[in-house]
Amino acid sequence: MFGFLRRKKRKTDVAETTEESAAGLTDSEAAPGEADAEPAGQQTESADTPTSEPPRETDTTESAAPTSEETDTQRQESDTTVAATPAASSDDSGSLFSRLAKTRSGLTEGLGDLFLGKKKIDDDMLEELETRLIMADVGQQTTMALIDELTDEISRKHVDDPERLFETLHRLMVERLTSVQPATPPSRRQSGRPHVMVVCGINGGGKTTSIGKLAHRFKGEGRNVTLAAADTFRAAAVEQLIAWGERNDVRVIGEPGRGDPASVAFDAVSSAKARGSDMLIVDTAGRLHTQSGLMDELGKLIRVIGKAEPEAPDEVLLVIDASIGQNALIQARQFNDAVKLTGLIVTKLDGTAKGGIVFAIAEELGLPIHFIGVGEKSEDLRPFEPRAFVDALLDHRPD
Repeated sequence: MFGFLRRKKRKTDVAETTEESAAGLTDSEAAPGEADAEPAGQQTESADTPTSEPPRETDTTESAAPTSEETDTQRQESDTTVAATPAASSDDSGSLFSRLAKTRSGLTEGLGDLFLGKKKIDDDMLEELETRLIMADVGQQTTMALIDELTDEISRKHVDDPERLFETLHRLMVERLTSVQPATPPSRRQSGRPHVMVVCGINGGGKTTSIGKLAHRFKGEGRNVTLAAADTFRAAAVEQLIAWGERNDVRVIGEPGRGDPASVAFDAVSSAKARGSDMLIVDTAGRLHTQSGLMDELGKLIRVIGKAEPEAPDEVLLVIDASIGQNALIQARQFNDAVKLTGLIVTKLDGTAKGGIVFAIAEELGLPIHFIGVGEKSEDLRPFEPRAFVDALLDHRPD
């Protein structure tokens, strides 16, 4: 049953009991200020609490690397964590509920009032649901398709109560995302050579930080990881990637001041093959989807990688910031036209009410989401699981 419906029912029961108990009281018997009292000690958690990790990207520049002393300490802590939970753990589901609170509140706030107590499902109810889906940036096209399918289910299967309607909505949203997900994540496939992953995106979306977190995850799974610092336009990006490499004890190919990103990528592929690496992650310069020259350069880098290893790259992933909503869809469309993306990494889902954008991208572009970022820690970049995501989004907790 949906969590917010349970909460709403409990609140309704308590309210009715309180009203009955208070019916015989006069105004003078009520405690002064009782109606205006607020819960004591209430605080708002921030998902952006700084950690001791290498700094997150910003819209302008990135901070310096951590000190060697901090790095050693962090690495010990990191290795302990990864050894215990190299992949998504059983705690991830509950954690995801809290991390997607902003999107969930925008989508489900008031739905208890909308559906609880209704004796029938009517047009007003569906129109309100449509509005809430659009406000969560699910997108007009996807929202209308969902409403049409719900309407069809209502008529064909005689869905006539709120809980059945929500279970149907939950199923349809899960199907929307699973339909574009690969049966086996590309990074899990074994090919006897380095698996080459090119990561692209605009500045400030969390690209280099995501690469560092991917290195942390793959190293924790026992992979031999190499990073390529092919973002040669910003010395800070190279330095940041080197810091992540030191922290995760992985090799980084590239150095500040080296000018040609394609040559860095070529050398990185050759080095990864020679050293027996099974995972190569290539960082690229941040660029706007409107900068045709830089987009052409990204295409060149990918072609050069193909010369170093004919079957590479295996993945071209776009990092998008969920907080920009429909603009993320525009970015994904333009990057996909330029370099034929294989999937997405969606960051900053913990700090936005616009997490519904993943449905719009899946619907329009058919691109799978491989990883999502829901916090600052290395473990907060996690593999995307459609059912767990929709459960968290709709506050759906199976009985």
